Amino acid sequence: MSFESLQKRYEAAGQGHLFKFWPQLSESERKSLLEQLDALDIERVNRIYQKAVSAEAQAKDPNAPAEPIEPLPKGASESVTNETKQKEWRKIGLEAVSRGEVGVLLMAGGQGTRLGSSAPKGCYDIGLPSHKSLFQYQAERIARLQTVAEKEFGKAAGSVIIPWYVMTSGPTRRDTEEFFSKNSYFGLDPKNVIFFEQGTLPCLTMEGKVVLDSPSHIAVAPDGNGGVYAATRTPLSSSDKSHTVLSDLGRRKVLYVHAYCVDNCLVRVADPVFLGYSISKQADCAAKVVPKKEPTESVGVVTCRGNKFGVVEYSEISKEQAERRDPETGELVFRAGNIVNHFYTTTYLNQVERFEADMAFHIARKKIPHIDLESGQSVKPSKPNGMKLELFVFDVFPFTERFAVLEVERKEEFSPLKNAPGTGSDDPETSRSDLLAQHKRFLERAGAKVKDGVEIEIPPLVSYAGEGLETVKGKTFSKSGVVGSPEELDALV
Repeated sequence: MSFESLQKRYEAAGQGHLFKFWPQLSESERKSLLEQLDALDIERVNRIYQKAVSAEAQAKDPNAPAEPIEPLPKGASESVTNETKQKEWRKIGLEAVSRGEVGVLLMAGGQGTRLGSSAPKGCYDIGLPSHKSLFQYQAERIARLQTVAEKEFGKAAGSVIIPWYVMTSGPTRRDTEEFFSKNSYFGLDPKNVIFFEQGTLPCLTMEGKVVLDSPSHIAVAPDGNGGVYAATRTPLSSSDKSHTVLSDLGRRKVLYVHAYCVDNCLVRVADPVFLGYSISKQADCAAKVVPKKEPTESVGVVTCRGNKFGVVEYSEISKEQAERRDPETGELVFRAGNIVNHFYTTTYLNQVERFEADMAFHIARKKIPHIDLESGQSVKPSKPNGMKLELFVFDVFPFTERFAVLEVERKEEFSPLKNAPGTGSDDPETSRSDLLAQHKRFLERAGAKVKDGVEIEIPPLVSYAGEGLETVKGKTFSKSGVVGSPEELDALV
């Protein structure tokens, strides 16, 4: 698009100030700015801003009618504690895996800054005896599940494939790809690991004007983990605009997608139980949840408003609501803690674009470095001067016709890595401890005893969820160590 037509378009959108420094820009700076402006859907940015501001104002208006927050209705949620159903769900899910109908979508755009690392969070070593990264653990779970599905459904070795779609961000894309390449994709076939990038949105002033962080560049920020939906429609390369995550899922005939965040060391990637549950419920979209530890736990809760599902932040629930308990079970009524672990049909993912315009982005007011339009000087503000707009991955829930919730055990499936080492909660030490405690339970459920203080790491290639450990029955383990095969366990007896 020419300079004149772009300028006219941006002026019509009330964003003509972005050309303020045009006369003094070099040719290369002009080219860079034009490319950025041409690629940006400025009318969409304006719509998102207006919708976000309007939604925020309505939420804060004490006179605005608001539907009450209700707990999940009976039947909308089930638990893995029902062992008979769990076996049924596992069979349904594993069969779908064996037919090549399952893909995995990993949200891995975060950096390990709070962990004291500049690398992508998935590269982090939580201190296991094997020193395997989060990425490696998840890759090995995929590899193991492929093998389990082949064996249980009589498929040829190497015939079952679970494609892995890894969503990075601008700052983590190159490092993530290099880490996978350097580690030979952790044994997976590179053509089944597809990298794509989370989108960005311009930073805005409080009045909705796009911010320049240099005379020739717009300030941008990631569009939140809910940007995953738009990212699945974005071309994977500039050379082939038709190849997207969605088109790739279609080409591979994938019907179901498991999506999760990188920072949970206990995540059951492509969990056949969750898949089978969601498939049996004929859900378009489903969420895994864990019971809240206590009424005051700072976690979003899956609830209902009217007849629509959604996630309500802990700050939006009153003390009285948070403490309400079921008189029959004694359990918290608002207990479905959201852990960003979701199921989708690919049909549903292809339909999300239809209702994206109705989803309100969330406003985060931030200190945004910028160029002063009058003086042309760089400014580092000392207080919030603008906003970043984010969509959350659960913002699609209220638009889902067939939604389901599966409650799982926290100790088996959720140990997030959020905080710096030594914090004492959701940190590398708690992640390490939770994972090794699970491996001890695997051995004990298989009929073995593990002496106090003994730590045995059972990598996912040996066992995905405790299966394949029949040989340990009746044995007592007295030595710590890492095993590479079921046979190696004998050396630790």
